[in-house]
Amino acid sequence: MRHGEVENPGGVLYGRLPGYHLSGLGHRMAERVAEHLAERDITHIVASPLERAQETAAPIAKAHGLDIAVDEGLIEADNVFQGKTLGVGDGALRRPANWRHFLNPFRPSWGESYVHQVQRMRTALEAARDAARGHEAVCVSHQLPIWTLRSFVERRRLWHDPRRRQCTLASLTTFTFHGDTIVSVGYTEPARDLVPAHLRAGAKGTKGGGGRGA
Repeated sequence: MRHGEVENPGGVLYGRLPGYHLSGLGHRMAERVAEHLAERDITHIVASPLERAQETAAPIAKAHGLDIAVDEGLIEADNVFQGKTLGVGDGALRRPANWRHFLNPFRPSWGESYVHQVQRMRTALEAARDAARGHEAVCVSHQLPIWTLRSFVERRRLWHDPRRRQCTLASLTTFTFHGDTIVSVGYTEPARDLVPAHLRAGAKGTKGGGGRGA
């Protein structure tokens, strides 16, 4: 699961910075997904250590009488522009000192490699599978790592246009295992009606939410 909307009035790319919590709308999204999952056979819930992921996991954990485990492997992707704004008029993209970070979009050169994201996310996913063997687990993470893992599993290239990610706020990307093998991938948006229209998966001109922290 991707976390809900974050309170971010400054519009910064918050990345792994502490202190960024769900907005009021974000809490509503988390509650909606908890309602959606209320009848599921969930025996394990684990989240990224960041506040927005922990807060998103809380209603699901409460509904199932579970404690929230923490897995660093689910954390947001590292990014050199963390704490900066990247919009029109901001100096981060105009300063020559930052241009070197855009030399290789295939790695990418501005942050954690896609390959490393796949490795840690796959390890976290398999740990959750083992903890809930024979049942279901919920992992709460962030847009880019979730999409990168899904792209790997579905055998797509890892570098991509961020506007094309199908991983909107509070969405569920489901990996189904048969034994230790992933046999299918699903995608649902239980809180779709709460997500601002321009951030919904498949919306034309969407910014995907990833540019300001995901």
